[in-house]
Amino acid sequence: MAEPHSTAAILPPSTARLEETPSGSSQTPLRSGRGGWSIVDGSFAIVRDNTCSCFVVVFSLWFFVSMTMILGVYGSMTIVLGPKSSIVFQPSPVFVQSVKVENLKANPGPGPILYGTYRYPPLDVVTTWGESINVSLPSGSYKEWKYYLNCGSSINISYHVSSKSSSVFLIIAEGDVSLTRWLEDPTEPNTTLSWNVIHGTGMITQDIFWSSSYYVALGNLDEDVEVALNLSIRASLHNTTNAFYKCDLANGPCSLNLLFSDGSAAVLVTPGPQQNASNEWYVKLSYGPRWVTYIFGIGGLTLLVFGAFNFLNKLQCAHEDRAGVRSEGTERQRAPLLPHKDDDLSSWGSSYESLPQDEKDLGFLPGGPIDGKTLVDGETSNNTRHLCAICFDAPRDCFFLPCGHCVACFACGTRIAEAAGTCPVCRRNMKKVRKIFTV
Repeated sequence: MAEPHSTAAILPPSTARLEETPSGSSQTPLRSGRGGWSIVDGSFAIVRDNTCSCFVVVFSLWFFVSMTMILGVYGSMTIVLGPKSSIVFQPSPVFVQSVKVENLKANPGPGPILYGTYRYPPLDVVTTWGESINVSLPSGSYKEWKYYLNCGSSINISYHVSSKSSSVFLIIAEGDVSLTRWLEDPTEPNTTLSWNVIHGTGMITQDIFWSSSYYVALGNLDEDVEVALNLSIRASLHNTTNAFYKCDLANGPCSLNLLFSDGSAAVLVTPGPQQNASNEWYVKLSYGPRWVTYIFGIGGLTLLVFGAFNFLNKLQCAHEDRAGVRSEGTERQRAPLLPHKDDDLSSWGSSYESLPQDEKDLGFLPGGPIDGKTLVDGETSNNTRHLCAICFDAPRDCFFLPCGHCVACFACGTRIAEAAGTCPVCRRNMKKVRKIFTV
């Protein structure tokens, strides 16, 4: 009696049942979707790792930006001011909450005064002050005096050199870099406004076109000499009439809180020249950070980056879904008659290598009995194994190239080849179908 033909080999993958995982083995669970089966835990692990990496990158970036703002852009600094000077500090109120000023060198008499104004004060106060300097310059020595002058100021210097044969140079230069550093390293930027070799008696005038620190220097290259200087400075100062805050640094450090909405300005004003006292003030300026900005900044930046990250992930998933739908439609149009048989590794050889295996598995030899007649009286062969696996009507009388499998009749094999199908056994692309003739 013929055995019934099993149809389990041609069930589509969607109806196949997953084998149970043996106890003690760990496998990644699967999720069924429109495009097939996908790994769930692996995807979650990838997303989790990407999220952690994103957070580390955002935190490192914001920490670097915060340290650059706190220690670099709004870091503490030391300023040297001369008499009758005014300088304005107006940092961004978004990053700075307070301005602190401290006098590092206590001089007898009045000290600098810190004012607070609601907006940038106008530069409309003009004052004139003078200073007489008598200095002895040994050979190869120099002296310098530092001032802070605003735009619109001017310097007039009258000089008298005791020796007419001496080579004395007088310099007016911009910046807080002293002449000493420039002489030691001539590659430093030359910011000299006036360089003069002076003899006898004369006068030098220099106008100031931008607010900055300046210094006046005397140098001697020959024999010892006595030099007398009379400085007359026309200074432009900031107007502090409408100031809402005033603090004298002679009483200690002063701190001004900046308004977040309007962004107030801090104005530091020095008194006039003092007799028998140093007319230079060394002031330390430091800024108090507005921590709320940095805390909310890192939170906002993190949310922004996470939003962009999720948006890009959604775009990638949508692209993969569209690609899966297109590939699914193509696979449905070109679906093979039999599923992929992974365990039939022997069928991946050439036609000459696979034919003996077919004969062993199917019990069929070209030229043998294909009509299902009895081989021995009382016994019949397995007729179904000799019939076409597609129509179960005609005998198997063809084989496929290049795999060489023989599982169908010539009519069914030709129909599969014309549909650009694959071999039902090994799933290789069929190029040709050859009919088997028996004698």
